[in-house]
Amino acid sequence: METLLAAKDSSPIEDAETIKNACQGFGTDETTLISVLAHRNEAQRKLVRLAYEEIYHQDLIQQLKSELSGNFERAICYWTMDSAERDAALINEELKKATPDYKVIIEIACTRTSEELLAVKRSYQLLYKHCLEEDVTSQTIGDIRKLLVAVISTYRYEGDEFDENVANSEANMLHQLIEKKAFNDDEIIRIFSTRSKKQLCVTFNTLKNIHGTTIIKGLSATPIDEYLGALRTTIRCIKNPQRYFAKVLGNALDDLATEDDVLSRVIITRAEKDLKEVKDLYARRYNVTLDELVARKTWGNYKTFILELLGNN
Repeated sequence: METLLAAKDSSPIEDAETIKNACQGFGTDETTLISVLAHRNEAQRKLVRLAYEEIYHQDLIQQLKSELSGNFERAICYWTMDSAERDAALINEELKKATPDYKVIIEIACTRTSEELLAVKRSYQLLYKHCLEEDVTSQTIGDIRKLLVAVISTYRYEGDEFDENVANSEANMLHQLIEKKAFNDDEIIRIFSTRSKKQLCVTFNTLKNIHGTTIIKGLSATPIDEYLGALRTTIRCIKNPQRYFAKVLGNALDDLATEDDVLSRVIITRAEKDLKEVKDLYARRYNVTLDELVARKTWGNYKTFILELLGNN
């Protein structure tokens, strides 16, 4: 369930004019920007952006970037984008880094529907004139490359049907490969990247029932291995994305100085999807509400904006 409190009736033209007025003069009226954009859903924001370009011959996001700065500018600009455009930009941003956070790519590939992921790839090609698979391949190496290319290339079945025989067979196969520590076997990547999410969840449960251990525990090894970490992230995103996001938010708020982008990324990308469930899981896990901790650890216009997306108004 979403946390966004979107206006039921709004005028894209009036919103565009309000935003333009907020950006004129000696200072920017950030409060007005938040009051408009933090209460428009994706369809409404798209219409505002179109109206702004038609009236003022300028892209709204470029206007916001020129007026704002810091974490507030980053957050509100990503929020104003279409979801597919935003995901494409988030992936591209990671691929440009000297040390990319591969979890971002896995998160997007494994928590979006097949249609959403296809839209991300189309948007990526439109924005950057490369296909997503091409850039992932050129910016990664080894087992990480095999896994990332596989999960972003997939088009999974989204239904609830599953094959119990396949679940038994592949649970045993995974167990045998894990026992042999053949973590980079192509069969592991094939199973993780081609099976439906429902089929994988049944397979993971079957493995636990037959062999008495979870697949996450089986893929935990020392020393810490980046590829194994990526495999575990893939499993968590497929098996229970809400629990995964609650844990990611917990880690981010523990080290906000370096993880501030993570906090805004999760809240912005889930506010119109399942952030209510994520908040409930967070509260049960950490014995404090997400809203309370965000209010305590953030400040200024960024704090106001993020709290609005969390459902505080």
